[in-house]
Amino acid sequence: MRSITNVTIHAGFLPDAVCLGEQMTLPLLLYLKALAPIAAFVVGLAAITPAWAQEAPRPAVIVAPAEITDLRAALSFSGRAVAEQKVDLTARVSGFLENTGFIEGRRVEEGTLLYEIESEPYEAVVRQIEGSIAAARAELALAEIDRARKEELVGRGSVAQSQLDVAVANVGSVKGRIENLSGELDRAKLDVSYTQITAPFAGWVGLSRYDVGAFVGPESGPLTTLVRLNPMTVEFPVPATLYVTYRQQRAREEDEEGADVSLRLPNGTTYPLLGTLDFIDAQVARGTDTVLTRAVFDNPDGVLLDGALVVVELVASDPQLVLNIPQQAVQRDQVGDFVMVVGADDTVEQRRIEVRTVIQGRSVISDGLEEGEVVITEGVNKVRPGIQVDAAVSTGG
Repeated sequence: MRSITNVTIHAGFLPDAVCLGEQMTLPLLLYLKALAPIAAFVVGLAAITPAWAQEAPRPAVIVAPAEITDLRAALSFSGRAVAEQKVDLTARVSGFLENTGFIEGRRVEEGTLLYEIESEPYEAVVRQIEGSIAAARAELALAEIDRARKEELVGRGSVAQSQLDVAVANVGSVKGRIENLSGELDRAKLDVSYTQITAPFAGWVGLSRYDVGAFVGPESGPLTTLVRLNPMTVEFPVPATLYVTYRQQRAREEDEEGADVSLRLPNGTTYPLLGTLDFIDAQVARGTDTVLTRAVFDNPDGVLLDGALVVVELVASDPQLVLNIPQQAVQRDQVGDFVMVVGADDTVEQRRIEVRTVIQGRSVISDGLEEGEVVITEGVNKVRPGIQVDAAVSTGG
């Protein structure tokens, strides 16, 4: 058999047999047919290679503009709502409860009758004293008549001066007894008034600790608690360092308006009404190095309850127009802060900046940026200075 040293394969064509003179080698034919798909793949691969050589797509990034907005400094503190007025109502005289004039947990007006203690025993004492006073006044009238007669007789020389002195003393004694009885009468009438316990101010009544028919007295303790919820005060401790900074700022700015005070309720919602600061303690608590501060809030619907834990937020009252960007746009290295700025032609530039402070998740810029310039907030790890990017403006503010 003769050997074949040169065989040419054309893409897309393969002879059914290779003739070697008079003979055909079957294994060689099978080998060449197996190579045909590979040859076609290589030709196709060569055809698409130019597409691979095209320019890579630009990195996609999220950007946000540098803006001048009203961005006010805010501070948050844990606080507790404290009722402006809260009293335990107690019985000042002893007796059986005859009536209650309120519904537990409801609001009552000032002067509402809350409890009524049996008053008959105290009214009887009043009548008894009034009777004693009437008798004493009749006795006083007789004593004054006797004194007048004695004065006349002494003038005639019919009786001794000593008898007149006794008559005058009797008049004084009866007058003194009447004064004493009048005091007892006032006390007895006061006891009668104590049998009716009324609301000293408008507020919400708590649970009643005694029912009608119970025997109560000064030793019984509180009958119920009356709480005034409108307005409501909120007390919160402020670190002494922040207090000093606040006072220094106020002195520099000569601004007496202070700060708006808002609340976050226990369920995380914001209380709809703003409050006002009305008290800052004159001393620092040594254990916590804080200054007790108090704010007052209108509470017409009773949303704020006595003792509730809240979050107090202090926000500067005056507008603060500052240049700011999202905080996540600011990067930092050994030299300092910088941002990646996207120019008008979508080219990335590294820019050094100075950050004055961070307020509400935004960095306040004092140098290095102008209003309207665009910085990368997401995807900064995919870029480098000098390349072009596919920028989309952030919708999250």
